[in-house]
Amino acid sequence: MTDNNGIVLKMENITKIFPGVIALEDVSIELYKGEVLGILGENGAGKSTLIKILAGNYIKDSGSIYVDGQKFEIKSPSEAMASGIRVIYQELNTLNNLSVAENIFIGEQLVKGPFKIVDWKAMTKKAGEILGSLNVALDPNSVIGDLSISEKQIVEIAKAISKDAKILVMDEPTAALSEEETQSLFKIIATLKSRGVSIIYISHRLKEIFQITDRVVVLRDGKKVESIKTKDTNANELVTLMVGRDIKEMYPKREVPIGNTVMEVKNLTADGFKDISFKLKKGEILGIFGLLGSGRTSLVKALFGANKVKSGEILINGKKVDIKSPKMARDEKIGLVPLDRKVEGLALHLGVKENITLANIEDLGKGFLIKKQLENKKAQMWIEEMGIKTPTMDQEVNSLSGGNQQKVVLAKWLESGSKIIILNEPTRGIDVGAKIEIYKLMQNLCEKGSAVIMISSELPEILSIADRILVMSKGKMTAEYSRKEASEENLLQSACI
Repeated sequence: MTDNNGIVLKMENITKIFPGVIALEDVSIELYKGEVLGILGENGAGKSTLIKILAGNYIKDSGSIYVDGQKFEIKSPSEAMASGIRVIYQELNTLNNLSVAENIFIGEQLVKGPFKIVDWKAMTKKAGEILGSLNVALDPNSVIGDLSISEKQIVEIAKAISKDAKILVMDEPTAALSEEETQSLFKIIATLKSRGVSIIYISHRLKEIFQITDRVVVLRDGKKVESIKTKDTNANELVTLMVGRDIKEMYPKREVPIGNTVMEVKNLTADGFKDISFKLKKGEILGIFGLLGSGRTSLVKALFGANKVKSGEILINGKKVDIKSPKMARDEKIGLVPLDRKVEGLALHLGVKENITLANIEDLGKGFLIKKQLENKKAQMWIEEMGIKTPTMDQEVNSLSGGNQQKVVLAKWLESGSKIIILNEPTRGIDVGAKIEIYKLMQNLCEKGSAVIMISSELPEILSIADRILVMSKGKMTAEYSRKEASEENLLQSACI
């Protein structure tokens, strides 16, 4: 039973202090039965710390936690699970070599007989029933490693439901999902709500917050600044609450003079796309829009030498080039900020300094003969130039916020002299304030004579920031629009051809 007010979770005056940092200070939240509560805040606002305390990964320094009116001291993940709390993190915790059914019942397999033999038939049947209750047609015998990210998320949700979760926390659940997969997830959330499951939903995407949540809590600098019904607020108010200052424009755009063609692609074909042609001009931000499977990532990987070109031509400043590797792309002054910065863009356990100089390390010497003083000077210059927030240049990149990690990847390519910068989903998984900083950095680059190719699946972003937009569908270029011509309707229409 919930308490008399329908509150299933109360976190009261939660404080958590790390050495030199107050991560949370007297934060209180309430969660009601069958409610979807959005938690918003910039990176570093305290969202992750709050959730890790609830999940039993961190132990609070002070404050109280009540579940169904009963006080709990949650000091481990197992204690959190025992109280009905489940957390689905952005980095999923599935076991890829096992089946769907095995993942759902991991650690709590159904057994039969006096010798407690695993009852595979019963487990498969029960897994099918759970998935069916979520209106999902997923084979319980499928191997997890063969599934898409959205299907893996569904398995994580099914796992939580199998253990009678009453409080489900979703951390950036749509970061790697297509629009169609996102809407499927929202239908599952609606089903869970109807059953009385309470959900804490963390996302940087304001559009989702308004679509899926009933109420929003905003954190800033480790403190709660507001709790408000979603229907009673708007995007501008939430942004202002998150960053602590008035932002008149979510998508600041400066008019930069467009110069001569710096890259021309003629009838390019590779795995994932066919017969693509376009021009990129100095000072231009060229947007590429397309749905999942459109071929846009395959295209930019080919431009960067990471996807073998089968036919067609690439010209840089009028000269035909044969780019067969990322090193050759770097030599042609092309830099790529990849879709997954953690896997493809960063050496996570190296420092900020090493990551910035990594692509241009041969200019600093070899082995023990690396010019440390010069390396320090270059790293410090880019830390200041890009506004990278880090305690020291030796800080492990893994510990930085998403926005600062993205700046480090960008700084790496600028240090190597890149003049054509390709950004694949540059603001994915970063907070509102950091997004605005990235937009400004892109435009600063254009003002200094660089050219930018930006892939984005966020329609407001690409419509506001790009000077020109190319649309891809099923590996082909289907349309081209100027910023004035483009609209959500015609972009989506061209992306669905």
